[in-house]
Amino acid sequence: MHHDTLGSGRLGESAAGVYSYMDIVAKEAEEYALAHTSPLSPLLEEVEAFTLTKTAYPSMLTGRVEGRFLQLVVQLSGARQVVEIGTFTGYSALAMGEVLPEKGRILTIENNPDHAKIAREFFTRSSSRSKITLRLGEAREILKSLPDAETDLVFIDADKQNYTAYYRESMRILRNNGLILADNALWYGRIFDPQDEESRAMADFNELVNADKQAEKLFLTIRDGIYVIRKRGDVAG
Repeated sequence: MHHDTLGSGRLGESAAGVYSYMDIVAKEAEEYALAHTSPLSPLLEEVEAFTLTKTAYPSMLTGRVEGRFLQLVVQLSGARQVVEIGTFTGYSALAMGEVLPEKGRILTIENNPDHAKIAREFFTRSSSRSKITLRLGEAREILKSLPDAETDLVFIDADKQNYTAYYRESMRILRNNGLILADNALWYGRIFDPQDEESRAMADFNELVNADKQAEKLFLTIRDGIYVIRKRGDVAG
């Protein structure tokens, strides 16, 4: 749930510490969804509490509803090789790592050394730590070093201006029928009338995906929007 800046007037925090995109998804619906979603592990609850109280941009937290969604996607898809673009404090990587099979692996990429340090500290305390590898650096360069068609799932949750570049590399490294989950696809609703570079980048990304014949796609209004994309194997690249 990476956001580089907080949305002016759009982001609200409830008494439960749940961030609601109230202009897009009703606050009551967000809170109801949270209350009717299974809790995650104690370590993930600790990561959530830390992120909400001790980081500059708590809205970047994935949170319980989206975290459980990521887990279910991993479990239902049978993913074994996962790449995450944007680690932040490690919540989503930990969530997915907890449900990966024994030989499953997740590579999570982070460009901010401070965020990487926090995430690593949480990773070392997880029983799933052997499944998680964090690489510090520019995601575009790290993605280029990954082999073609060997990844099962990519979670994109990083800087918005590079979503299109991340998408193209993700489609390359994905096997046929592999999945991309792109977070912040609604971008606080700014995609409807983009007035800044980040908003235009997200609007352009959504249109690129929508027009891509190699992508079977589903746009979900969970939290700040998740674009679910399947790489079709019956269409030439």
